[in-house]
Amino acid sequence: MRRTRFDDWPCPIARTTDLVGDWWTPLVMREVFLGRRRFEDFQRSLKVPRAVLARRLDRLVEEGLLKKVPYEERPPRYEYRLTDKGKAFWDVLAAMWRWGSDWLWGENGPPVILIDNETGVEVRPLVVDENTGIRLTGRRLRMSRKPKVAKPPSHAGAN
Repeated sequence: MRRTRFDDWPCPIARTTDLVGDWWTPLVMREVFLGRRRFEDFQRSLKVPRAVLARRLDRLVEEGLLKKVPYEERPPRYEYRLTDKGKAFWDVLAAMWRWGSDWLWGENGPPVILIDNETGVEVRPLVVDENTGIRLTGRRLRMSRKPKVAKPPSHAGAN
C-alpha cells in the first residue's frame, strides 16, 4: 500500500505530517533529546528493526534535523547530532507530550514527567504565541492565506 505524500501541500501541518507521519520518527527524535547519539543505542532503546531505524535516521539526516558526525574511522561509525532545525523540533514533541499526558492516561497522568534541570520542578509544556505569550487555542485562531508580496518593478533596460 502506497501512502499519500503531503510534502508539497501548502499547509504546515500537512508537511510536518509527511515527515513525522510514521511512528518511529518522533520516537527517534525523543531519544536524541534524551541524549542518545549512536545507532546501537537507538536500536537497543527502541527495539526497532535495524533496517527501519536506518531508514528513519537517513530521512532525518536528509531532512536536516540530524547530522552524522564520525566518531570512529575503522570501521566507519557515526553519531547523530541535532541541527538547529532538529532542536526546533522539540516544540513538536512538547506539544505531543502535553496532549498525551492530558488525554491518554487517567487523572494521575503518565508514569513519566518532564523535569526542569535547573529547578528540579515538573514542567508541563504549553503552546503560546511568541509575540504575546498568550496561550493558543483552536478557537482563538483561524488559518488564512498569506498576502502576496508585490514584486519590485523590473528595471529592464535601465542604465
